[in-house]
Amino acid sequence: MHRDPSASSLGPGGLDLSGAFFRPIQNTAPPSPTKRHTKIAVVGVGNVGMAIAQTILTQDLADELALIDAKPDKLRGEMLDLQHAAAFLPRTRISASVDYAVAAGSDLCIVTAGARQIPGESRLNLLQRNVALFRAIVPALARHAPDSILLIVSNPVDVLTYVAWKLSGFPSNRVVGSGTNLDSSRFRFLIADHLDVNAQDVQAYIVGEHGDSSVALWSSISVGGVPVLSFLEKQQIPYEKETLENIHKAVIDCAYQVISLKGYTSWAIGYSVASLARTLLRDQRRIHPVSVLARGFFGIEGGDVFLSLPAQLGRGGVLGVTNVHMTEEEARRLRESATTILEVQSQLDLGI
Repeated sequence: MHRDPSASSLGPGGLDLSGAFFRPIQNTAPPSPTKRHTKIAVVGVGNVGMAIAQTILTQDLADELALIDAKPDKLRGEMLDLQHAAAFLPRTRISASVDYAVAAGSDLCIVTAGARQIPGESRLNLLQRNVALFRAIVPALARHAPDSILLIVSNPVDVLTYVAWKLSGFPSNRVVGSGTNLDSSRFRFLIADHLDVNAQDVQAYIVGEHGDSSVALWSSISVGGVPVLSFLEKQQIPYEKETLENIHKAVIDCAYQVISLKGYTSWAIGYSVASLARTLLRDQRRIHPVSVLARGFFGIEGGDVFLSLPAQLGRGGVLGVTNVHMTEEEARRLRESATTILEVQSQLDLGI
């Protein structure tokens, strides 16, 4: 499935013309050994996986893109659909297979696969089915791409990032979850909309669980370098805490609203994950709120837990966690969010 059989076989009897089409240059040197070939593998070709793949292609983030899924017909169809757009995209080799060997040599493995919830099914049972799925996916990726960074997008992302870390045996810096990177983008959009400014000029983070127990760091929000809440207080401009809580609630409800309207989310998470891929593979050392091993940060104890903190990312994965300012209340809520995730983790059977 790696290549369409018609490729470069236009001659009589399927003769391969690719080597005869160009006249060779004399006295050539081999390519520089320092030139890096970047490969990304995406596991799961559903709406989210394909939005990520499409965004990676349009942003020219990889020399090679490998798609992996359990459904061969769907997988081949998606591969061909992307290959047929080659004339409009940067040159990227696109392959696809149900065999995880296609991920060999990947620099980044993005996991979007997940079980769908059955009507009436408990969240814990759904999670346990996803753990079973990860037991098939993660060790295979670790075996074929042992030097890669694992980027988990499947939900519940914090718990499944922990599961991926345990199953892979990778060091914690090379396992990261998409976490609240998208939540923070939604947060910045809503604040920018309230203030009528560009969202790129808003510095704001949602941390903790990617879910209902997430924490909005109001104390550290700035617009154009101006701390918002301290500015309002100095200017004696009144604001209501309820207004702030409503904005945070709107962030949490954003995904539910999109799902209720179109049935799923795809484009925003596609752009969010592509931004993480760019930072990781191009060693941009940007700060993203992503799910990382959080034990020991901001008073989080009680066990190994992954949740979102503002982290510096680069070619080595997670390079560090920023010392972002938090009020006592924000830090307390963050620790409560960690406790919520740990309680769920304690009920899991990882089978290791």
